[in-house]
Amino acid sequence: MQKIYYGEKKDHFGELRLPDTEGPYPVAIVIHGGFWKSEYGLEETREIAEDLTADGWATWNIEYSRVGQDAGGWPGTFLDAAQATDALFVLQHDHPLDLKRVVTIGHSAGGHLALWLAGRKNLPETSYLYKRSPLPLAAAVSLAGVNELKTMHDVHRFRDDTLNKSPDNPTADLLGGSPEEVPERFRDGSPKELLPLSTMQILVHGALDINVPVGISDDYQEWAENMGDPVKYVRMSDAEHFMLTDTSTRAWKRVKEEMDLLLRYM
Repeated sequence: MQKIYYGEKKDHFGELRLPDTEGPYPVAIVIHGGFWKSEYGLEETREIAEDLTADGWATWNIEYSRVGQDAGGWPGTFLDAAQATDALFVLQHDHPLDLKRVVTIGHSAGGHLALWLAGRKNLPETSYLYKRSPLPLAAAVSLAGVNELKTMHDVHRFRDDTLNKSPDNPTADLLGGSPEEVPERFRDGSPKELLPLSTMQILVHGALDINVPVGISDDYQEWAENMGDPVKYVRMSDAEHFMLTDTSTRAWKRVKEEMDLLLRYM
């Protein structure tokens, strides 16, 4: 494993792992979750990165600025994820990476970023997040992902109002406001708003998830299919949120089956 910096800030780095076999290798960009908060880092996805590397993937487990840090939130979290992804253009010069077979795979908030990275090519030139000619992706895999930001925002707002809790809304913290206050950020930052992505998408979500409601993936899949996007939805009746990144579970084995199929047909 090599720790490589893709930018100038302390969290502008990733962990690159290469298989023992001969390259060039397909690449899985692994993106951790944690509701974009600073207390969660790439150690959350280190185990699945190691497991995917053992299966023949080069893995680029990326860190990025999160909410609670100076550069985190809007727009830094998005720009960091994009910069880390495009860093593969440079990394390929020193490592045998096949940039025609690059897949993003993210969990929870990382699932949001995995799909957003596939859709950012659809951003208007007027968007703060726009970049000409971003790295093209062969597929994007969302594991219990926050695939639609407005719905996630409303889930937390409803919870806080119902339970009379102090406001705790990670989506509002990420974007710096509510959908009413910053509608353009919800538009540019939400994968659903960027459909059709015209990229293969795999959604895996557990029906027992109490962190990110499975209905978010239900709705996203319906919208994506109606818009003609290639999307496969694996809805697991016996899985909760964290099983999808626990390499000892049946849920993770199911994810690996989907990754193996991608390897076969990319």
